[in-house]
Amino acid sequence: MKIYTIASVLGLAAVATAEIFMHETFADGDAWTERWTPSTHKDDLGALKLTAGKFFADENKSVGLQTAEDYRFYAVSAPITPFSNKNKDLVIQYSVKNEQSIDCGGGYLKLFKELDPLNFTGDSEYNIMFGPDICGSKSMVHAIFNYNGKNHDLKKSVSAPNDVYTHTYTLIVKPDQTYQVLVDNEEKAAGSLLEDWDFLAPKTIPDPDAKKPADWVDEAEIDDPEDIKPANYDDIPEFIPDPEAEKPEDWDDEMDGDWEAPSIANPDFQGKWAPKRIPNPDYQGPWVHPEIDNPEYKVDNEIYAYDFGRAGFDLWQVKSGTIFDDILITDDLKVAAEQREEALELAKKEKESKEAYDEVQRKEAEEKAAAEAETAKENEVTPEEIKKKSQLPPPTTFTHLPSNTL
Repeated sequence: MKIYTIASVLGLAAVATAEIFMHETFADGDAWTERWTPSTHKDDLGALKLTAGKFFADENKSVGLQTAEDYRFYAVSAPITPFSNKNKDLVIQYSVKNEQSIDCGGGYLKLFKELDPLNFTGDSEYNIMFGPDICGSKSMVHAIFNYNGKNHDLKKSVSAPNDVYTHTYTLIVKPDQTYQVLVDNEEKAAGSLLEDWDFLAPKTIPDPDAKKPADWVDEAEIDDPEDIKPANYDDIPEFIPDPEAEKPEDWDDEMDGDWEAPSIANPDFQGKWAPKRIPNPDYQGPWVHPEIDNPEYKVDNEIYAYDFGRAGFDLWQVKSGTIFDDILITDDLKVAAEQREEALELAKKEKESKEAYDEVQRKEAEEKAAAEAETAKENEVTPEEIKKKSQLPPPTTFTHLPSNTL
């Protein structure tokens, strides 16, 4: 049974020591519309609805928010209990189910410090954008941080699963400026924010006053001055007449002209001559540009820290049908891990449900095809009936004459 908690129903922080700033499970029916506000910046934004989808392991636990119209932009957001993750762990976690076999569309979540929900657009400045983005053969997981007004995406490549099942995406950011990206509880990327994003200017830069010396020798090999081209080397032709070729017996010199044997590659031809290469005794190696400290570089130990107040989906989808659920924003790693474990168990059963759904669809398709075949058979006209109808006299026709001709 789906548990209705203050965090899940109202999106508020839990009273317990574990701080849950948002836990949206869409468990309370249409009440989600009181928390989530659709943008009004465009008249034709896509509609959203609650559903567990066509197949599920547990209908109550699988209900989520689904995109419901093809070829649409979507923009909807909800408040988060305001917080700062300074000196705290941050977990952003939610599930995505592309049961429509998505061809091109986003599935990422954005977190904001503040946002006018009615004017929420793709240009609205956010703190973090995280989640899958699939289009054609391109399938990736974004982890984008806004730093000093500029968006920086993860330099490592993380693939997003491209199938019809539910997958759980997790981003963990720690105060020591390290991170993890998990997909279905498996680590797909981890490391340092400073190394895997280009937030800061480089610590050092090439010395602008340093120049490569004009006499620097960076040629590793040189021509051997003692290697001399053999006499008559250039007299050897590349092709020669085939010595085994014979003039055809029926060749007529007067009619066909002088016969010439076809050419073949000359086995003695060695190509264009070039002297041997030997190590350069004056070689100094590649010149390395000296580095100096970058005056633009500044240490920032709080790149990871943000103030948060709202979360939202800003998406484009060609084929709709994506279901979002179990949105968790917390500083409690244990709570997030427990939710992932629960999600994995449901995911295992979901595949069994999909098999059962496919079997039902198969049987229904067979029954429909059989019924259509039976109807076609009942309505089928035999050749004898066609012949009999063709021999009947044409029907009598009556022409309506104007009343003044009577």
